[in-house]
Amino acid sequence: MSDSIKHECGIALIRLRKPFQYYLDKYNNPMYGLKKLYLMMEKQVNRGQDGAGVANIKINVKPGHRYISRYRSVEPEAVSDIFGKIDKKFKKANKLAKETKRDTGIDASKDAVWWQDNVAFTGEVLLGHLRYGTHGQNEIENCHPMLRQNNWRSRNLVMAGNFNMTNVDDLFDKLVSLGQHPKEKVDTVTVMEKIGHFLDEENQRQFLKYRDKYENPELSDILAEKIDLMRVLERSCKDFDGGYAMVGMTGSGSAFVARDPAGIRPAFYYIDDEVVVVASEKQAIKTSFDCEYSEIKEVTPGHALVIAMDGSVKEAAFIDRLEQKSCSFERIYFSRGSDPDIYHERK
Repeated sequence: MSDSIKHECGIALIRLRKPFQYYLDKYNNPMYGLKKLYLMMEKQVNRGQDGAGVANIKINVKPGHRYISRYRSVEPEAVSDIFGKIDKKFKKANKLAKETKRDTGIDASKDAVWWQDNVAFTGEVLLGHLRYGTHGQNEIENCHPMLRQNNWRSRNLVMAGNFNMTNVDDLFDKLVSLGQHPKEKVDTVTVMEKIGHFLDEENQRQFLKYRDKYENPELSDILAEKIDLMRVLERSCKDFDGGYAMVGMTGSGSAFVARDPAGIRPAFYYIDDEVVVVASEKQAIKTSFDCEYSEIKEVTPGHALVIAMDGSVKEAAFIDRLEQKSCSFERIYFSRGSDPDIYHERK
């Protein structure tokens, strides 16, 4: 986070594990994932009311179609502001679908391909962030998710997090030593650019490995499938010093959640056949997906949860674990008392 975002923000990640058509058929709603993300963010709004952001990745879209969507807001009701804008897009699309049915007899509203070709925020990977600023101005540039763009899908990086690095100067100097020219000396920029640098290197490594076996554009698809995000995290995070729970998505739809080795910042996840869900608070997951607390797991300190393009999930260590040092202020003050663990700790 930047200088004006020093503590206790909220994160929410949803990965739809089945094709978009599945959710459209089962729930009769193209906004199934978005509605779940909205609920998760509303349940964590106690963690940050100074701004919010939402990003979305479409996995299976043809070239020429936009596959990354992002809205950020610093309005007083930032979450409602963002989802209000998204809702307008869907209302406009529903109107278009009705006109199409009237003119052609084809009900486009039942077709996932039509939705994904014509409407933003209809992707399978959804990321939300709630900003808590301790000082400084509320500016849109300070709001996550942050975006590092590239014309190669697998080199795009969207990131959001709840973190505060204590060695920003060192990280900045390392970026400069790599030949980069960071635009700011803040941990948002240094963290994303450090991970982005090694994501680029991983892409290049896979490119050199497969370039003689495949032709473009098939090679691009192979790169997206073969990228080793755990290796990227092992190489990029070894110099990080501080507390963090950070979420990243590549443009090709793979994603990760990485937690600091001392477990200072919280991160929890839930997995079933339909979704992979991550949040800063268990209660947000339980309420949004009607699951049991026993089904919600804690991301192990020093571990990352990596979600591949095909929706498969693994949790593994990317850095040596340290003595547990969870932030008691964040855990008790910013979490909801409806979480049984929090309730007992407050007592």
